[in-house]
Amino acid sequence: MRWIIASLLTLALAMAAPKGDLKIQFIDTEGGQATLFVLPSGESLLVDAGWPGNNGRDAKRIVEAAKSYGLRKIDYLLVTHYHMDHVGGVPELAAAFPIGTVIDHGTDVEKDAGAQRLDAGYQKVVASGVKRLTVKPGDVLPIKGARVEIVSADGATISKAVAGGGQSNPVCGSESRRPVDTSENARSVGFVLTFGKFRTVDLGDLTWNKELDLTCPNHAIGPIDLFIVSHHGWQESNSKALVYGLKPRVAVMDNGARKGGSPAVWRTVTSSPGIEDLWQLHYSNEGGDKANVPAERIANTEEHCQGLGIEADVEPSGAFSVKNLRTGFTKEYAAR
Repeated sequence: MRWIIASLLTLALAMAAPKGDLKIQFIDTEGGQATLFVLPSGESLLVDAGWPGNNGRDAKRIVEAAKSYGLRKIDYLLVTHYHMDHVGGVPELAAAFPIGTVIDHGTDVEKDAGAQRLDAGYQKVVASGVKRLTVKPGDVLPIKGARVEIVSADGATISKAVAGGGQSNPVCGSESRRPVDTSENARSVGFVLTFGKFRTVDLGDLTWNKELDLTCPNHAIGPIDLFIVSHHGWQESNSKALVYGLKPRVAVMDNGARKGGSPAVWRTVTSSPGIEDLWQLHYSNEGGDKANVPAERIANTEEHCQGLGIEADVEPSGAFSVKNLRTGFTKEYAAR
C-alpha cells in the first residue's frame, strides 16, 4: 500500500511539474525596463514597456522579441510604476501589438504635468478594452505555468515571507534608513516568480527603505537564482540587506550607458554571497574600468548601439543558461 501511495504521489508531482522551458528576454530600452517572460504554457508576461518616442524604438524592440517566440499578443503587461521609462512606452506598444491584461498598483501618486500626460496615455489604453488588474502584496497572478507572487505594491510590502524566505538577515542594522521616498519608485510592484525549482525576483525601482521593510529583521524573499537588479543598478536601491539576503547566483542589470550602473551597486552585487556572474545590458560610463563586467557579459558595449538584449533559458530542474544576444556568448548554470 505504501508503495502504491508513493507511486501515485510521484506521478502527481510529475504531472504538476512544468513541461518545457521558461524563456526570459531582457530587452534593451536604453536604461528603462522591458523584461519578457514566456511560459511553456504559451502565456507571456511583460514587465514594463520602456520609454515613449524615439520613433517607437522601445515598442518595436518589444514586438520583435515577442514575435521571436511566436507570440501573437502579450497576455499580461505588468507596469511596476508610473515613470516614463517604465509606463511611457505602453501606448505605442498597445498600438503595435495586442495586450490582454495590464497589471498595476492603482492610482499614480505623482500629479505634476508630466505625470498627468503619462497617466492620460495609460488610461486611454485601459479604456480601449484592455483588461486591468490592480494588485496588492500577497496576490498571486493568474498566469499558467509559474507562480508569480506580489511582494510589494503601492508602498506596501508582504506581511509574511513567501515560500523559501523568512531567514534571519545578519546584514540588518549595518545600513541606515534614508529620507522617506514619496515618489512612484517606492510604490513599485515587485514580485517573485517560481518556475519549477527556479526562482527570480523583480522589484522594479523599489527604493531603499521599502527594501529594508522586506528584508529586516527577516528576509521575506530568501535565496534566489536570478536577480533582476533593482532600479537599473542605481544606488537609491540595492541595499546589502536586500542583495546579500537574496544570495543570487546570477544577476542581470538593465542599465543604460548613462543611466544606472552605479559603482556602489556594482560592488554590492558582485560581492554578494554565492554570486557567480553579473550580466549588463550596457557598459556603464559611470562604472568605467573598475565597475563593469567583461565585454562577453555586456549586451551593448557602445553608447550608440543596436539595442541588443540578454536572454535566459530556464529548465524546471532549476538549471538555466544566459545568452548575450550581441555575441551569442552563452553560459550554463547547473541546477542547485
